[in-house]
Order: sequence, then structure tokens, then C-alpha cells
Amino acid sequence: MAFDDTRKTAVLYRMVMPDHLCPYGLKAKDLLERNGFEIEDHWLETREETEAFMERHGVGTTPQTWIGGERIGGYDDLRDYFGHTRPASEDGTSYQPVIAIFSVALLMAVAVSWTATGALLSPRVPQWFIAIAMTLLGVQKLQDVESFSTMFLNYDLLARRWVRYGYLYPFAETLAGLLMIAGALNWLSAPIALVIGTIGAVSVIKAVYVDKRDLKCACVGGNSNVPLGFISLTENLMMVAMGLWMGISALTS
Repeated sequence: MAFDDTRKTAVLYRMVMPDHLCPYGLKAKDLLERNGFEIEDHWLETREETEAFMERHGVGTTPQTWIGGERIGGYDDLRDYFGHTRPASEDGTSYQPVIAIFSVALLMAVAVSWTATGALLSPRVPQWFIAIAMTLLGVQKLQDVESFSTMFLNYDLLARRWVRYGYLYPFAETLAGLLMIAGALNWLSAPIALVIGTIGAVSVIKAVYVDKRDLKCACVGGNSNVPLGFISLTENLMMVAMGLWMGISALTS
């Protein structure tokens, strides 16, 4: 459906009730306003009124938007009308969670460096970045350990032999990350990172590059749509590198 910028009046029907203010109605109103439309805003203030509206127009959801006398549809349809990309579906895949975590981890590492050393880019920024990323990824898994362990069993070689490893992994990753941020107990954090990172890397290589399986990664939790592959392998190789670095530091200190 082509977007005609000359039509600047829209009719919007959305639920506004004492016990429910439809979030998609608010989003639709905001989207229209950001595109310069004057809105004829109709409130559906009761369940009965809403059901009657949907039956009258043959629709199953609200909000509903009309532009130039033509019904555009709900919020997602309105996004399509303005040429916006739809969010990834539950069955789709997305790297957005991983990108968000790694980006925030890098910014946090820079912030820690500035606080601790007075320099934005001190030599310890890579170390803090990996440690913070491990901790954030661990928190994602800890939100629902049961779901994580289930998805983890699809590809992790050790978890398939010892199911309890899938439950222990999020705690081990988070603990190692926290210790590495503090630079404490390297004799403990280094082996944890090295072991879980190595097992994880081998598991990903076998599942993706040897067996050619199309799986989702449990790296950001058991409900993620992140594909198992390069990102997952990178996470594990980062832990291996960190484990080796911290282990060498512990032996030479």
C-alpha cells in the first residue's frame, strides 16, 4: 500500500477504558502524529462498545485507523503503510538482543575504565568488556533457567551427557564474569571461563559447521530468536581468550 503524504487527516478508533488503556492505540496515535497527521480520535470506552465496533467493521482487533476514507488496519498495518519494518516474529530470527548486550557491555567497560583509571580507553577495556558481556549474558539465562537448559540441550555436548550442567551453566558464567570485573580470584574465574568456553565452542562448531543443523542459540536465554552460529561461537571464544588471559595473569602475579 503506497503512502500518500498529501492526506493528513486520520480517523483512529482505540480502547480507552478505566481499567485498560490500549498500548497499541497509543502507539498508533503517536505514529500518526509523528507523520504529521491530524487525528480524529474516537475512544472505545467499554467492552460492549469495543465488541460492537469490531462486529460492525468486520475486524478482530483494535486500534483501527482510516486515512482518506480507506481503512488501513491495526498498528502493524499502520507501520506497513508508513514503510516501517515489522518486528521479528516469534518464529523469526534476530540478532538484536546480542547486539544490544554487546553494545551496552562495551559502553559499560568504557565507563568503568573512565572511573577506575581516568582514561576512556585504558588497556583493561577489552577485559572489562568481555567480563561485563559474560555477566549480562548470564543474567539473561538466569531469568528462566528451565527454558535455557531446554534450549541448551539441543546442541551442548556436555549438557547432553550430564543434564544438570545446563542448570549450572548460567551461574558459572555469571560468577566468572563478576570475578573478572573485580579482577579477583583469577585462579577460580579463569578455569570456569576456559572450560565452559571451550565446551561451548566445540559444541557450536559440531552443531552448526559439521552437522549443519539450523538451531536457535540459548546465549541470551531460552526464549531467544538468535540463530546458533557465528555469534554463539564468538561468545565462547571470548570466554576462552579471557580464561587464558586471566589464567596467565594469575600464574605470573
